[in-house]
Amino acid sequence: MKKIKKYEELTIKDDFMFGIIMRNPKYCKTFLETVLSVKINRIEYPETQKTIDISLSSKSIRLDIYVEDGKNTVYNIEMQSTLYKYIPKRSRYYQDMIDLNILEKGMDYRELKKSFVIFVCAFDLFNLGRHIYTFENRCIQQPKLPLGDGTTKIILNTKGTADDVSEDMKALLNYIDGQLPSNDYTNELEAAVKSARLNENWRREYMTLEMHYQEKYEQGIEKGSLLKAKQTATALLSNGKLSTAEIAECSGLSLKQVEALKEKLDRTNLK
Repeated sequence: MKKIKKYEELTIKDDFMFGIIMRNPKYCKTFLETVLSVKINRIEYPETQKTIDISLSSKSIRLDIYVEDGKNTVYNIEMQSTLYKYIPKRSRYYQDMIDLNILEKGMDYRELKKSFVIFVCAFDLFNLGRHIYTFENRCIQQPKLPLGDGTTKIILNTKGTADDVSEDMKALLNYIDGQLPSNDYTNELEAAVKSARLNENWRREYMTLEMHYQEKYEQGIEKGSLLKAKQTATALLSNGKLSTAEIAECSGLSLKQVEALKEKLDRTNLK
């Protein structure tokens, strides 16, 4: 069984806690200003864990933090605490879904907003020691020529060693990585995390969400076990040395399930 982390043990590196803290526009605004090295006048109320569902036939996605600055710019911030090598593809997918979500509201593609997709990773995806990796679409033949499509993808590394960002940025990433707060902003974040741990409503929300994820996880395990059992039974049926009752006992399937597999296998062999 997958162990559920206690609510009292959550840190800002856990996406649930990160989402709670960034619900406060003050903390979210400072985070973006620190990462992007720009001044943001204001941000519109964050839509935490925003769900984008383009159509009935497509997958919906949940975004950790989705905010706008009132100046035609959208920011999506995702916390990634476990190693996941497909982040570049996921960032592309999120970017596409954000654009499609905007267009679904009836906007012309020429009105697409400038957007930033930011992943905060507790690992160095590219193993180059940088704290920040920024990607924009540019001409291969003329690298200084930007495409100008208004999209930027940023991958942050909390374990960076290069001297490539401001001291405030280093302090922020070090804090996310588990080090003690070392400036005013990270001290504010630490106080906010401690306060959030005392909030009973958020505790219940976390436990409800984790129980849902646990159920999905266990369903996946059960589905995988059933698939493996059916593969075993099919192999034994093909071998032809055991009876259906014996195969049911060996595989853990019911006799009815084994007989159904046998009928399917027999039909396949007749073709």
